[in-house]
Amino acid sequence: MIQKTLKSYAVIAVGSLLFALAFDWFFAPNQVAIGGITGAAQVINVLIPALPVGILTIVLNIPLFIAGWRLIGFHLLASSLFSMAVSSAAIDLIALVWEFPPMDPMLATLCGGALLGLGLGLVFSQGATTGGTDIVARLLKLEFPWLPMGQLLLVPDGVVLAAAALAFGEVSAALYGAVALFVTARVMDTVLYGLDTCKTAYIISDNWRAIADVLLTEQDRGVTILRGQGAYSGADKQVLMVAFRQRDIVQLRRTVHSLDPQAFMIVCNAHEVLGEGFGDYQKED
Repeated sequence: MIQKTLKSYAVIAVGSLLFALAFDWFFAPNQVAIGGITGAAQVINVLIPALPVGILTIVLNIPLFIAGWRLIGFHLLASSLFSMAVSSAAIDLIALVWEFPPMDPMLATLCGGALLGLGLGLVFSQGATTGGTDIVARLLKLEFPWLPMGQLLLVPDGVVLAAAALAFGEVSAALYGAVALFVTARVMDTVLYGLDTCKTAYIISDNWRAIADVLLTEQDRGVTILRGQGAYSGADKQVLMVAFRQRDIVQLRRTVHSLDPQAFMIVCNAHEVLGEGFGDYQKED
């Protein structure tokens, strides 16, 4: 148990350091806005340069931790305090030790967003946050558990970006920040949910039994038979529901088409497919 906890906190520390590095390397020297409480601290730092971003981040986070600790639980509170402390201290320490030169703003936006998403993904994967709007996103996750964390972060971070545009006096700073936010969300969701996105197929065919047999015996696919009815014809239909990985889509389409060229198939994206052959259930912290 202790070894597992230490490993979890080590991953959180690495993610927090990547978060800090992304801010100091790509966002701060290129005046690219960043979302979250760190972004709010960035705005204040622009107005009052004497106030370090890291210390401001800790101060601004205190009310959110007080507001959220009853709902997010002890583990999330403790791990998030640790992550916030590491990332905030690292932001000021890196800025003190090394001054990164400016670069092309779009390059900084893309690379910074990707590195930020990697760091946040590692932190979130251990049931922690870096504080700030991450906590807001976690609280929203309790109410909307079907939405990915990356998408939930877009809501509070958008407000911060608007404030950053006013502080920098340039709309481009917020627009670059919005692009970085999008990249961050995509990379973070990739870290959390994996590159090999799962799919769900709904297959409607008069030859449903042959298709189901091939999927079960030759492709080792689990198949669920849903009872349906044509709204126009009134005829009873058997709908096959199949969960599979992205890499298997070509084989699935070929199988269905070879057995019934007239089959009607709908393929949908699916997140967190749990069960035999896929992932295991992990309770949200």
